[in-house]
Amino acid sequence: MREIIHLSTGQCGNQVGAAFWETICNEHGLDPNGNYHGTSPLQKARLNVYFNEASSGKYVPRAVLVDLEPATIEAVKSSKYGNLFRPDNLIYGQTSAGNNWAKGHYTEGAELVDSVMEVVRREAEGCDSLQGFQITHSLGGGTGSGMGTLLISKIREEFPDRMMATFSVMPSPKVSDTVVEPYNATLSVHQLVENADETFCIDNEALYDICVRTLKIPQPSYDHLNNLVSSVMSGITTSLRFPGQLNSDLRKLAVNLVPFPRLHFFMVSYAPLTAEGSQSFRSLTVPELTQQMFDPKNMMAASDPRKGRYLTAAAFFRGNVSVKEVEDEMHKVQTKNQDYFVEWIPNNVQSSVCSVPPIGLDMSATFIGNSTSIQGLFRRVGRQFTAMFKKKAFLHWYTSEGMDEMEFTEAQSNMNDLVSEYQQYQDASGLDDDLDYDEQNQMDEI
Repeated sequence: MREIIHLSTGQCGNQVGAAFWETICNEHGLDPNGNYHGTSPLQKARLNVYFNEASSGKYVPRAVLVDLEPATIEAVKSSKYGNLFRPDNLIYGQTSAGNNWAKGHYTEGAELVDSVMEVVRREAEGCDSLQGFQITHSLGGGTGSGMGTLLISKIREEFPDRMMATFSVMPSPKVSDTVVEPYNATLSVHQLVENADETFCIDNEALYDICVRTLKIPQPSYDHLNNLVSSVMSGITTSLRFPGQLNSDLRKLAVNLVPFPRLHFFMVSYAPLTAEGSQSFRSLTVPELTQQMFDPKNMMAASDPRKGRYLTAAAFFRGNVSVKEVEDEMHKVQTKNQDYFVEWIPNNVQSSVCSVPPIGLDMSATFIGNSTSIQGLFRRVGRQFTAMFKKKAFLHWYTSEGMDEMEFTEAQSNMNDLVSEYQQYQDASGLDDDLDYDEQNQMDEI
């Protein structure tokens, strides 16, 4: 088995995580207590990827829930799926990081991190062949961003050869929960650039827009947003959990999607997304799904892929799908929209097909794109960061926790470098420009 260990950190991370486990349990036929009531042997075949089997016969998620205050974890405990999680794997402090990255990363979080690592080690020892880790967190608050990135770097030290995938909720352009979000996000990106293998960027505002525009939900709640994210998370790991004709996993994904080690920030989308009333008017076909998942309106990060170019992309289809049709559609998309794909990476869309559809649908598709337009997201955070940092506003909250101003400057320049790297590859064109005339002639002769 290719096991994955899941970590939820902070309020956002735990809420998204809870929605994810609910989705996974439904797909594998598990009830809220972890007992199997499935109808198909396929549901049970690879349960070990995310679950340990206890001696009582119930399945226990390989999940570690972390927070610096008890409230969110208590809420998860008392929820419908509260009995699912192993009580030792719920680790919380009593204080809270108070939206302060330094508290999560250096003071409060550092006190808790050893007990979290013990649980992670115990979970890792129970695995036959550990594929990697996935972490859900937000970059705007204190625990998810500060302690989340601390955990990532600790896990990196101990398991350097395992995959680290993060589902990171980025601060959105119009909805800001806290005034120090740009600080927390910039300090986190600084860490994610170095220590994560794959970062799936999710944005509350983009999720709101999808709920309102596409799903026609007038007043979306966080539950609606979390369900969107969990459907993408389940789509990304489908081929680890169910048999398919064309498989993909976290490592294959990284190899195919990350052309340069720092550029591992992806946009995700999901199809089909249809309003409740209009489902009967649509046909679920591969072309329809392909069109919808490439649609900029369905991207879950607030940056428009039409403003940049795709370095690479991946598409996961689920359900009774013909592989040939998938290949043809992907080829069609690439030839039709040549300008939106960099020409110096040929065949840069990877596809994988899994025969088990999600619950209640005949087929679905999940899309992951590594597009240079994601720099818009970093530019925006960078602008807000600079505006406050120039005046050193709110800085004393961070320096009083033992942080140095230099760290802010480093984080800022690291993020600026990331932006200019994306820009450089967006402007780069094919082979001919890079080789001088003589080399080109030699190539022609050969």
